[in-house]
Amino acid sequence: MQWLDTLRLIAGISIVGLHSSSDFTGQPFPDYSEVQRIFPVLFRSVIYIARTELFLIISLFLLCFAVDRRPRSYGVMIAEQTRRLLVPFAFWMVFFAFWRLIKASYFGYEAAIWAELGQPMSWLGYFVLGDVQYHMHFLPTLFGLVLFAPLYNAAINRPALGLVILVCLFVKREVDVFLWAELSGLPGFEYLVRGVKILTYLGYGFVAASCYGLYRQHLQNGERKQIAAVLLCLGGLLYLLKLVYSYKVITAGNWQHNFTPAYWADFAMPAILFMAVMFWGRCILPSVISKIAPFSFGLYLCHPMFLDLIEIVAYRYNYGPSELVLAKFLGGLVLTSGLVFALSRIPLLAWTIGLGKIPVLERGRPLATAAK
Repeated sequence: MQWLDTLRLIAGISIVGLHSSSDFTGQPFPDYSEVQRIFPVLFRSVIYIARTELFLIISLFLLCFAVDRRPRSYGVMIAEQTRRLLVPFAFWMVFFAFWRLIKASYFGYEAAIWAELGQPMSWLGYFVLGDVQYHMHFLPTLFGLVLFAPLYNAAINRPALGLVILVCLFVKREVDVFLWAELSGLPGFEYLVRGVKILTYLGYGFVAASCYGLYRQHLQNGERKQIAAVLLCLGGLLYLLKLVYSYKVITAGNWQHNFTPAYWADFAMPAILFMAVMFWGRCILPSVISKIAPFSFGLYLCHPMFLDLIEIVAYRYNYGPSELVLAKFLGGLVLTSGLVFALSRIPLLAWTIGLGKIPVLERGRPLATAAK
């Protein structure tokens, strides 16, 4: 399925671009002129088409595919996903908990990080929410969605159930607005928000299952191309809304969270992109895509360490908005790719990026031998 490998690669690259498209504080360069904000904001508008939600759809589609090809009990499936998702997550959670100290020491908030590391509740948040680093939320959220896997089966034979996502996204928007306006001071508020996110993201599970059902139908080539063309047109129309949003961000210098049409464009785009590529998918693509696509998970997991280092260099030399975005994106992509490739060649560490089995120490055998 080269089309799926293409999506995996797009998702990995887009996440690096997304996290490269803002300033040191995660804002759209408010201290610079409107002209200087144009490139970073427009770059983000394109790269944001493939959000983290695309990774979720890909993962849940593959889960439907795997369970259909090799049926297994719910308990066995959860055990497999626990090893596949939570064990690497625990490794990177601990790594990034301490890696942050490098950037913190340079920008002067090292004491705050050390204080955070000394709080048991911080570690609970690291593991349950993935809030140790801005990208680690993906794995706990995905695992939460995996727990509801039996629900998605209904959409495999009834693909129209994929439209449930529209209801889920509507509920997410309205409940989030209420929570942040009325309950933001509540103890454990962040856990409440994450619970709502997982429940409303069930819509992406139904999309993944309905796409798998459509994939099994083996439509004629002409039908698939027509559907893909319609989806691409729909995506183009939604991108117009993203351009309106981008204009508002450029002129205001802050994220325009109250522009509701952009919310729908952002959260619908991953589903549309997935379906468009799936229906168009049997065209001939370069074989190299399938060779490098397995590294996309590692690209997602490892890229923040290099973005942090590039930010330190960029701050020292006073990079402008465009220079900072390009340096973080291109530099982060190249350096992370090199690290991921190196990790893939080390049996003891390849499992940390989803490649290879977790090494188990066997009685009477050294760990390195057992890993092989």
